[in-house]
Amino acid sequence: MSKVMIMDHPLIQHKIGIIRRQETGSKDFRQLISEIAMLMCYEATRDLKLTDVEIETPISKMTAKELAGKKLAVVPILRAGLGMVDGMLSMIPAAKVGHIGLYRNEETLEPIEYYCKLPKDCAEREVFVVDPMLATGGSATAAITMLKNKGVKKIRFMCIVAAPQGIERMQKEHPDVDLYVGALDDHLNENGYIVPGLGDAGDRIFGTK
Repeated sequence: MSKVMIMDHPLIQHKIGIIRRQETGSKDFRQLISEIAMLMCYEATRDLKLTDVEIETPISKMTAKELAGKKLAVVPILRAGLGMVDGMLSMIPAAKVGHIGLYRNEETLEPIEYYCKLPKDCAEREVFVVDPMLATGGSATAAITMLKNKGVKKIRFMCIVAAPQGIERMQKEHPDVDLYVGALDDHLNENGYIVPGLGDAGDRIFGTK
């Protein structure tokens, strides 16, 4: 079974508290989403493999550490996932970026694919799928299935707010994918929205509502 890491860092919790507030405007919401993603990336990359490399400082030669392989990719689920990309890249600037476009059928709540563009060597990379919200889990599980169908084997999923139903579905359908969650909320309402949640992340990031 995959591991679920609920972030307990004070800065992450503080910033999530601000984006939950309905009076937080798009500019601040967008900035905070990026900052939260950066802090979560720090935690989610804690177990990346390192290798020794010989370098020379201004003083002497030494053996330093660097990431082994360095083949990472960030794949946001459109559109809200875009808000997390800059924060991720500020921590891992060499990562390639792919995009997966899904929208939710308002009646069935199931995802429908409309776009997929990935790095050519995505199958060789460790991929971080990012989306601010994990509600029913439909979009996240579908996106990960798409990646696996394209040969990707190492996948991690990051979200800022999750519902128990989404985590349960992810663990059931993709037990090999570790989950990194900013906050675990109480439940989903009758419309499939996370409670207490923070509203529609895409609309709040881009100011479209």
